[in-house]
Amino acid sequence: MTKIPPLVQLDEFTYQIAPDPEVGMRVPGVLFADAALLHGVEGDPSVGQLANVATLPGIESHALAMPDIHFGYGFPVGGVAAFGLSEGVVSPGGIGYDINCGVRLLRTSLTAEEVRPRLLALMDRLYREVPSGVGSHGGRSLSPGDFEGVLSDGARWAVEAGYGRSEDLAFQEEEGRLATAQPSEVSDAARKRGTRQLGTLGSGNHFLEVQSVDQVFDPEFANALGLTTGQVVVMLHTGSRGLGHQVATDFIQRMDRRLAREGVTLVDRQLSCAPIASDDGQRYLGAMGAAANFAWANRQMITDGIRRAFSSVFERPAEALDLAVLYDIAHNIAKVEEHRVEEGSKKVLVHRKGATRAFPAGREEVPAPYRPFGQPVLIPGDMGTASYLLAGLPTSMERSFGSSCHGAGRRLSRHAAVRAFRYDEVTHRLSEQGIVVRSASREGVTEEAPGAYKDVEEVVRVAEGAGLTRRVARLVPLGVVKG
Repeated sequence: MTKIPPLVQLDEFTYQIAPDPEVGMRVPGVLFADAALLHGVEGDPSVGQLANVATLPGIESHALAMPDIHFGYGFPVGGVAAFGLSEGVVSPGGIGYDINCGVRLLRTSLTAEEVRPRLLALMDRLYREVPSGVGSHGGRSLSPGDFEGVLSDGARWAVEAGYGRSEDLAFQEEEGRLATAQPSEVSDAARKRGTRQLGTLGSGNHFLEVQSVDQVFDPEFANALGLTTGQVVVMLHTGSRGLGHQVATDFIQRMDRRLAREGVTLVDRQLSCAPIASDDGQRYLGAMGAAANFAWANRQMITDGIRRAFSSVFERPAEALDLAVLYDIAHNIAKVEEHRVEEGSKKVLVHRKGATRAFPAGREEVPAPYRPFGQPVLIPGDMGTASYLLAGLPTSMERSFGSSCHGAGRRLSRHAAVRAFRYDEVTHRLSEQGIVVRSASREGVTEEAPGAYKDVEEVVRVAEGAGLTRRVARLVPLGVVKG
């Protein structure tokens, strides 16, 4: 699509692109934003990408974009779309290259006052325990049998191998394992790229952040989570590393060849796809599930490294410091779920790319202790401001297939950020705020400078105003390990 379609405001937090038959839009495009966020995407190609998604076969109800929308591969980052299982398609660009990139939050028994005197030592230790950087290796070396276990069982394999606690699994989306995984569909090239990357942070926007609870908005849910103001938590953001990237590459190429054979031309070749029910569609979903399991195992093993670091610096067993998993959520994944569409309740394949599940109270997918309150939704901001813990709302099911944003969302590309910010200036400004940064490279800091991101307060305000989530707690950074 060459032109950027017009957006029509429906209410304070909702804008719509009406279906344009000239370009083959089958459903409307819907963007959750307000005037301030909309100004940042006016004329941006990500809005055109949203309209492009609406052209895909079998799409249900509408193509959606969350308030953290920005330009991505095929789908915009922050994109959500659901497809009928018999007539719809699966598109790797609607999941992303970093399959099951996600966020995990750990709780500690420490306060910010207790951590600050040892913060430098803690950040140094975390940096050693969790390898980071472009192509980072140094994670566990896997035997062929172990590799199959990781791809089949995800975080469960890691726990059974001694990297965690059995109770960790109950507080992860899907309990840290997609049962639909088919390890046999993961290529040798993907396995090679994943070698010695299990337990590593990676690069880009991946991070490990020591935070404190700055403000509580929902005391009842915060109490169920075991959180109080001033308490230290740890947020982890990473995914399936090189293995997931190669799975996406393999199947995009496979689907490109299929479309060429069939003479199909898409409005954007990056939307390469296959019918869900086809052999290619099912094989991709099996490989995607295996890569998602690799990501959950990766975050589980990093959790073990975090626990070792805290135990060493504070000279107490990890259990004495709590370090429980509060929740782990995916934001680059596709899953079969039942949702209400125009013809009634229906099973659909929901693509979430840079978007998270945000199910409300009462859903059996929500861990039992949280079920009266709704699913936790983890929203990283940037390393100089704040992150948020939210909860899903019932209206998210009606408005967004039970989805919400996944972070603040980029305002500048990585290349633009490197041009706009200097390493010394960024680290000096963070140091003045009392924030300690450890990074594998200078670019890892400048690419992720606070000014490169949208205002997380505005993004969260829109998600709440649109009826997707509600605020539970605000978390502020003390120290950051950047990829």
